[in-house]
Amino acid sequence: MGDVISSHLDEGRREKITGHTRVVLEEFGRVYEKQYGVALFNDVRVEIEGGGGTQSQLLHRKDPLKDKCIFSGSLYKYLEENKKWRHRFLYVDDTYNIALFENKQGHERGLHPKETINCAGYRALHSMEEYLELLNTSLPGVKAKASSSPFLKCPSEYPLILWHPYARHHYFCVMTEKEHTKWHAVLQDCVRHANNGLSEESTVQTPAFTDALRLYRQSKGHYGTWDMMCGEPAQILANLVMETLLPELRTAIGPRLKGKLQQRQRNWILVSDAVYRQVLSQTRARHEALVQVCESQRPRLDAALRTDMDQIITSKEHVTGKIRSLVWPRAEQLLRGSVQPYISSILEALMEPTSRGFAEVRDIFFREVVEVSKNTLNQGGKDKLGEHMEKLSMLAFHPVKMRSCYEKVEQLSLDGLQQRFDFSSPSVFIHRAQILMREEMDNAVYTFEQMFHQTLGSQEGDNLCKAIQGCQDRVLKKYDYDSSSVRKKFFREALLQIIIPFMLKQLAPSFANDLPRFQELIFADFSHFILVENVFEEVVLQSVTKDIMMAVKEAAVQRRHNLYRDSIIMSNSDPNLHLLGENPVDWSQEYGGGDGEQDGSFLMLRDAGPGGSGRKRRQVVSMIQLDGMPLAYESCMEVPGVEGIPEESEAMMEDAESESLDIPSSSTTTTALIEATMPFCEPEPKSPDSIQEIRALINPGVEMVVPVENTEEPDGPVLTNGVESLEEREEEKEEEEEKEEEKKEEEAEDAVASCQEMEEEQEVQTPAASSQESEAAVESQVMQEDQDAELPAEIDAAAVALDSDSNSSPRHHDDSGFQSPTNEAVEEEEEQREKEKSRSVGEVVKASVVDPEEVILEVGQPQVPEASPSEALQNGEHTTDILL
Repeated sequence: MGDVISSHLDEGRREKITGHTRVVLEEFGRVYEKQYGVALFNDVRVEIEGGGGTQSQLLHRKDPLKDKCIFSGSLYKYLEENKKWRHRFLYVDDTYNIALFENKQGHERGLHPKETINCAGYRALHSMEEYLELLNTSLPGVKAKASSSPFLKCPSEYPLILWHPYARHHYFCVMTEKEHTKWHAVLQDCVRHANNGLSEESTVQTPAFTDALRLYRQSKGHYGTWDMMCGEPAQILANLVMETLLPELRTAIGPRLKGKLQQRQRNWILVSDAVYRQVLSQTRARHEALVQVCESQRPRLDAALRTDMDQIITSKEHVTGKIRSLVWPRAEQLLRGSVQPYISSILEALMEPTSRGFAEVRDIFFREVVEVSKNTLNQGGKDKLGEHMEKLSMLAFHPVKMRSCYEKVEQLSLDGLQQRFDFSSPSVFIHRAQILMREEMDNAVYTFEQMFHQTLGSQEGDNLCKAIQGCQDRVLKKYDYDSSSVRKKFFREALLQIIIPFMLKQLAPSFANDLPRFQELIFADFSHFILVENVFEEVVLQSVTKDIMMAVKEAAVQRRHNLYRDSIIMSNSDPNLHLLGENPVDWSQEYGGGDGEQDGSFLMLRDAGPGGSGRKRRQVVSMIQLDGMPLAYESCMEVPGVEGIPEESEAMMEDAESESLDIPSSSTTTTALIEATMPFCEPEPKSPDSIQEIRALINPGVEMVVPVENTEEPDGPVLTNGVESLEEREEEKEEEEEKEEEKKEEEAEDAVASCQEMEEEQEVQTPAASSQESEAAVESQVMQEDQDAELPAEIDAAAVALDSDSNSSPRHHDDSGFQSPTNEAVEEEEEQREKEKSRSVGEVVKASVVDPEEVILEVGQPQVPEASPSEALQNGEHTTDILL
C-alpha cells in the first residue's frame, strides 16, 4: 500500500497539491472576511430590532443525548493493512463518531480506539451492487460489471460499506439479516447527523462561512445546492479543494495505474485518500487561522455597528432601492415565464413524502405511548414506570424505530424539475426533512415527559392509564400545530434553494457590468457591512418570495396534508409548561429504571475511552445477541467457517437436551441418589457386565408407568437407628407378600399355558415335509433366534442370582426399613424356590424404581433358548429374570 502511494505521490506532486490548496483557501479567505462583517451586522440588527416567528407549542430539550451512547456492538471489518477480515467492537457515542476497538474489554479499560470514523460526506451502502455502481464513477473509462468480482470478497451476503468520493472506504460484514438491518440503520443515522450542516448556535461564524462558500462557488459557475457541504468547516473546505483538484489528479495518475480492473480501482482509492488527508490537514490549519483573525477584529466592528446602526440601515435601504429598480423588470419577466408555472409542482413533490413522514412520526409516538400504558398496567404499575419511560425518552434517537419515518421521505423525487432548475439531487432536502422529523419527535416525547411528570406529582390516585392518555392527547394537539409550522417553513426554504440559484444564474451575467457602480453609493466606513453582491441576491429573493408564500398559504387554506392556516394561532394551554422544560426528568432515579442491567432496549456502558469521564452511559439501541451463537468472537480471529456456525434447529435441540437431561454421568452417583430419595424400595441390582445396556440393545422393551400409593409416615415413635416398629411393619409385610404370591401364581399359570401351546404346534408338524420346506423352517428358526439374540449363560446365572437376592435372607438387610426375623426369612426362601421350579420361560418383567411415586415396568420379548420348550420343561431349566 505504501509503495502504491509513494510511486504516484512523489515530493513534486505533493508540492503541487499544497500549492493548489493554498490558492483556493486564499481566495475563499478574502470572501470570508467580507462576509464576516455582513453576518455580524445582521446578527446585531436582529438583536436590536428583535425577530418575530411562530411560537413553538412543544418543549425543546437542550442536551437530549447527555450520558447516552447511540449504539455499540461487534462485527467484522476489512483491514487494508493485511487484507483480511477481523472482528472489531464499534462504539457510537453522542457525537455520532464511530470508534473501533479490538474488543469490548479494550473499550472498557479506556484504551485508545484502533480507528475513529467521522461519517461526514459518507454514504451507508448495504449491497455490493450499489457499491460497484458508485465505484465505476471513480475512474474514467474503467467500469466493472455488476457480475464481475470486485477486489473485496465479503464472507457473507450481508455487507455494509461506508463510501466517500474522496476518502477511504470502510467495509463491514455481519452474519445475519437481523444484524444487517440494525447496523445499516445505525450507520445511516451517523451519516445523517454528520451531514446535517454547521451548527446554528454560532450566529456569526456559520452564516459568514455558508455565504462565503456559496459566493465562491458561484464565482466559479456552480449554482445551487451542494451535496458535499457536510461536516466541519475544515472538511467542507477540503471537499471544496478536492472538487477541482481530483479531476486533475485523475487525468495525471489514472493512466499510470497498472494491474487488473479491481487492482486499479483499489490503488486509486488509496491514492485519493492520501491526497484528501493531506488537503484536510492543510485546510484545518488555515481555517483556524482565518477565524482567529476575524474574531480579533470583532470588538472593533461591533462597536462601530452599535454606534452607527441607524445610518448603516438607511444607507443599505438606499442602495437596495437603486438595485431593485434595475433588476426587478428583468426578474419579473423571468419569474412569470420560467418559475411561476412550476412552483405548485415543486411544492406538491415536496409536500407529499414529507407529510407522510411527519404523519408516521405521529403514529409511532402514539403507538409507543400506548405501549407504555399497557406495560405499566400489566407489569406492576409505578414500579416499572421508570423503565418504560426511559425507553420512551430516547425514541427519537432510535434509528431502527425511526426508520419507517425516514423511508417515507426517501421517496422524494423531483424528476423533470431537477433538470429544468439545474440542481444536483434532492438528497439535501431529504436529509434536512429527516433531521426535522427527529427533532419534532424528541420535542413531543420531551413535552409528554414533562406533562406526565407534572400529573404524577399532583395526582392522588393511581390511575396511570388515564393520566397517560390525557397527556398524550394534549401532546398530539401541540404536535399537529408545530408539525404544520415546521413543514411550511421547510417548504419555503426548499423552494428558495431550488428557485433562487436558477434565477441568479440567469440574471447574474446580465448585470455583471452594472453592479460595481453601486458600490460608490456606500460610505467607506459602512463598506464592511454592506456589499453589493449581497444586496443583489436579496433583491432577487424578494422578487420571488411573494409567489412562494402565496403557494404555501394556498396549500394551508385547502388543508392539504394537514397544514394549518397562518391565521390559526394556538393559544398556550399550559402557561407553566415552559418553566418545567428546564428540569429534565430522571425516571430511573424516581421510579426505577434499572441499574446498569440490560433491559431489552438499553444497556449501560462505561465511557472509559480517551476523553471520557468514566461515567456510565445508557445505550439507546439494544445490542444484538443471537440465540445459539456466542455474544462476540474474540478479536483478530478469522471469519468462522460454515461448519463453525450452528444452525438454529441444532442449537435449539442442544438447549432442549441440556435442559431435559439433568442426570449425573456417574452410575455410582445415580444409585446413591435413588437410594437416598427412595428409602422404602430395594435398590436395583448391579451387574459387572452391564446387563441393562446389553438387554436394551438386544431386546428393546416397553415401559409402563404404574403409580404407587404413598406410604404415610408412622405417627409412632421411631427407633434410634431409623427403623419403624416391628409390629406395624410385620402386618404391612404380610399383606404385600400375599399380593405378590397371587400375582406370581397367575404369571406362572400363563407361562405354562403358553409353553404347552408352543409344544403342541411343534408336534403337529409332519416329518413328510420336503427337504426344502424343512430347510426353510430351519433358516426361519435360526433367523428368529438371531433376532431374539438369547442371553449368554452368564446373564442367566446373574438373573437367577438376582432373583434369589431379591428375597429376604437371614443376613439380608431390607432397605425398606424393616428386617424380618431369621425363621420367617428361611420359610420365605423355601417357598420362593418351590415357585421357581414351576415358573416357565415367558415374559421378562423388569421393575426399576425411578420415582418415589412411580414404578416403570419393562416388558421384553420372550428369550428363546437353543433347546425346544418341551426339552426345557423336562430338564427343569428356566430362563427367569424378575426384578422387583
